[in-house]
Amino acid sequence: MVADILLQVVLPIFVLIGIGSIMQYIFRLDLYTLTKINFYFITPAAVFISMYESEMSPSLLGSVALFYSLYVLILYLAGSLVSRQRKFSRGMKAAFVNSLILDNSGNYGLPVNNLAFRGDPMAGSVQALIMAFQSLLTFTYGVISIQGAKSNGLYREAIKGFLKMPVPYALVLGLIWHLLDLPVPDFIYQPLLYGDKSMVAVALLTLGAQIVKYPLRLERIDVYLSVGLRLLFAPAVGFLLILLLDLKGIPAQALLIASGMPVGVNTSILAEEYQNEPDFAAQTILVSTILNVITITGLISLSDYVA
Repeated sequence: MVADILLQVVLPIFVLIGIGSIMQYIFRLDLYTLTKINFYFITPAAVFISMYESEMSPSLLGSVALFYSLYVLILYLAGSLVSRQRKFSRGMKAAFVNSLILDNSGNYGLPVNNLAFRGDPMAGSVQALIMAFQSLLTFTYGVISIQGAKSNGLYREAIKGFLKMPVPYALVLGLIWHLLDLPVPDFIYQPLLYGDKSMVAVALLTLGAQIVKYPLRLERIDVYLSVGLRLLFAPAVGFLLILLLDLKGIPAQALLIASGMPVGVNTSILAEEYQNEPDFAAQTILVSTILNVITITGLISLSDYVA
């Protein structure tokens, strides 16, 4: 199992990150343009496709929604408490909390889920719902928190900025088209599909370029605090919620594994887009992804006990 995770999931991710780092070192890529492409086309396209093509049942949606709401609330409270104790600035608090509640449920979580459950459709549906909720959270709270921090708490301006973002509209439209079973014209669907297919590569190449721009500083305690909470505290919360909500079977296993994902690439995209602690965001993603090789293996083994 460890060898499979390394070869089929982790290694491809790090190859792309490495290529991005090399390209940044040689060519000095325009990160501003890369993040704009991610932010305004690729991510909205991926969100629309994921919502439009997902298989949702009301009962599964309700169970996952309740679990996820409690899970995010607990992580938010934990992040806020640490931020207060560490006396973080508004911007740093937003970046720190985002690193806890915005995980890599898409380009990392989906392959891990597929490997662990051998393509089981129930497990895949659970992970797809988590990814959809993550997208919604990223481009609601994630954007508004950073906008509020950058505008010194003027959340009216933050909300105005959020309303200009394309992702929430893509999510709502994808859900409406899915529920009404409406066809999407090929001349629209194909470009969206191309954007969706490119999301993993472009996002990870951008991350690799950002890592070169913001080199790892091993003495930065805030990074280790974030990674420790993301990889150890978060799955512990997930495990306790599974017991509390009396979840069983494959959905319980999938939720436990989903709760232990590393920090999401979108945190770095948001940080770069709004120039809010981009070095911290890039470092938490890198360190948590490396260490996740160990923690995700343990979670996959532990998931048998909640079946």
